[in-house]
This record gives sequence, C-alpha cells and structure tokens, in this order.
Amino acid sequence: MATKLGLNVLDKGSLSAARELEDFPLKLFPEWRLPLSIAVGPTAAFFFYLFIRNVIYAYVEEKTEISYRIMVSLANKVFPIVALIMLSLCYLPGAIAAFFQLYRGTKYRCFPNWLDCWMLCRKQMGLVALGYAFLHPIYTFIIPIRYAFRHKFISEVVDEIKNNNITPFYFDNTKAWGADSFLSLGILGFFLFILLGLTSLPSVGGSLSWREFSFIQSKLGHLTLFICTAHGYIYSWNKFLLPSNYKWYTPPGYMLCLIVPSVVLVLKLLLLLPCVDRTLTRIRQGWERSQPKEEMVEIKATNL
Repeated sequence: MATKLGLNVLDKGSLSAARELEDFPLKLFPEWRLPLSIAVGPTAAFFFYLFIRNVIYAYVEEKTEISYRIMVSLANKVFPIVALIMLSLCYLPGAIAAFFQLYRGTKYRCFPNWLDCWMLCRKQMGLVALGYAFLHPIYTFIIPIRYAFRHKFISEVVDEIKNNNITPFYFDNTKAWGADSFLSLGILGFFLFILLGLTSLPSVGGSLSWREFSFIQSKLGHLTLFICTAHGYIYSWNKFLLPSNYKWYTPPGYMLCLIVPSVVLVLKLLLLLPCVDRTLTRIRQGWERSQPKEEMVEIKATNL
C-alpha cells in the first residue's frame, strides 16, 4: 500500500520499533549529549583548577584581589585547553580500535560498546572542539583593549618617567624565535582546525570521494593535532623548569593539557611503524591471523 502511494519503503524492523521511531522527532540533540557531557567535565575541572591556582592563590599568598580575571584571562586559558583535549579525544578511539584489531588479528569482530559509542560521536566532539578553539583567538584579540591591561601598561610608563629610570630594551633573538614560532603554529593549527570543521559539513563532505574525505579527516587531522600540541609545547618550553610556576606544588594547566595529545601522537607514531602499519593494512583489507571456526569446520567436513 505504501509503494502504491508513491512512497519509498524502508524496513525499520518489527512493529515494536514504532514507539522509538515516533519519539525520534521529539528528541533534543540525541547525538550531541555525549560530546557535550564530555566537554563539560574538562571545562569545569580546569576552570576550578585554574581559579584556585590564580585567583585564590593570589588572594591568600599575595593578598591581591584579581577576581576580575575570571571573565577574560581565566576563560582564555580554559577554552584552548579543552579544545586541545577534545581534539585529542577525537583521534584516540581510532588508535585504540587499531590496537584492538592488531590484538585480535581480524576486522570482523565488533568493538566493545563503549568504544563503538565513542567512535560514533567523533564528529560532534570535533565540532565542539572547534567551537572552543574559535573562542581562543577572539579572547586573545580583545586583551589589548581591556581596562586592566591598559592600566598596567600606562602605570609602568608613568612610573619610569617619574623615577627617570628608563631601562634599555635589549632584543633577545631566542625569545623572538619562540614568539614567532608560537604565533605561526597557532595560526596554522587554527586554519587546519577550521578546514576539518568545513569538511564535516554534509554539503562539503558529500562532494568529496571517500579517499579525499579520509585523507582530510585522518592525515590532516593528525597534522592539526601535532601542530596544536607543538603550539602548546612552545608556549611552555622554558616554563617547566621555573619553580614559581608550580603554585602550591601544582603544575600549570597548559602542562596538564599536553598529556592526552602527547599520548595520542605517540600511539599514532607506533601505528606508523612499517612492521605495524603493514600488518594493520592487511587486516583492514580482509586478512585474518587465524581462520574462523566456521571455515575450519567446513574444511574438516570436506576432508572427511
């Protein structure tokens, strides 16, 4: 009857699935719940962690009230940290799945449910990470027009003029290289981040072949993760050794956020080793380390 009415029929199972299908239009972002829940956790954790290290520490130890930094300075630290972690979590399940396939020696066995759900929401996690990353340059651009920044700059200039203590400014070539490298990697990483987000759109991804889409999301994705991680390492390259950065014996937030992307990059590097990559490619092309039990039974029955 549906075919005669000119409708395209799609088998969705038995009649018991009708309740779920009827409730589907009333669901509110079902595919975004897990990525948003994952993003809220690191956001809240790093916000309170940096709030304690910066605002509370300054009030207790230095008797300075700097709660105004919550709105811009603290947010500009939390957003890039969460963006880098979320981007790492997009590529971590792929590495875990590859090691599962290497361990099992086949691609025909299902992944665990937690890994399957994790892999299915990678697109949404990447878009959430892009949203966090987009806030970072916006907050950075408004820093020079902040009242606190202008007040501090003018106060330092006035103090030097009053005291007639104008110290010469020496050019440090090492700091210049570090600052330019830091900014350059940040720009390149943000550009590639936007490129990944654009290719995830159905209108753009639909115009690409599977090989092109896979190249952008996999090869360029890991390159983006590498550049963004290098951006973080250059920012903290000589700050690891300064004891003053470990307030109340706690490491800065930009050090903690480098753990997950570093682990992902190391796992990816292991998978790129020729001996590992060759075996993984054969497995994904259909090769199995051992024959399935059904084939073994058929072979034995044939021999008998």
